[in-house]
Amino acid sequence: MNSTRPHTRSLLAAIAAVVAADQLSKAVVLATLEPGQPLYLIGDWFRFYLLFNSGAAFSMGENLTPVFTAIQLFFGIGITIVILRGKVSRIFGRPDAIAGLGLALIAGGALGNVIDRLFRAPGFFVGHVVDFISVGSFAVFNLADSAITIGVALIVLRSIMEAK
Repeated sequence: MNSTRPHTRSLLAAIAAVVAADQLSKAVVLATLEPGQPLYLIGDWFRFYLLFNSGAAFSMGENLTPVFTAIQLFFGIGITIVILRGKVSRIFGRPDAIAGLGLALIAGGALGNVIDRLFRAPGFFVGHVVDFISVGSFAVFNLADSAITIGVALIVLRSIMEAK
């Protein structure tokens, strides 16, 4: 890595941190919670509720697990390659910390969930994602999903700022 890519290491570290936090949180939840048994943290509004999701967001597309696995692999690996090659500035026109962080969060979240899809039951490439964060009546999600959502929000915010 040369001086033309000063943020490459930071972005790769962000990807690794998201993957590590996601997988560690899932390991703790799997070791401490039983599926379907909520752990109430703030009344019944915020709780941990372990479930296994074969679909995408909101458990949509439960029969399309291999498709979601392929998409997550594509985004996770693709964004990592873009960062490694120092191409983030070419995508957004100039070096951009906000856009770079957004991409790193998306890649880390995608890779965190794809690890589940590759290595969890029921089998390779069709594994179910561990979800456990439950807020109000919203869908149950995990840290990887949160990272993807925040990453997309940063990219949208950056695009809006660029358009002005």
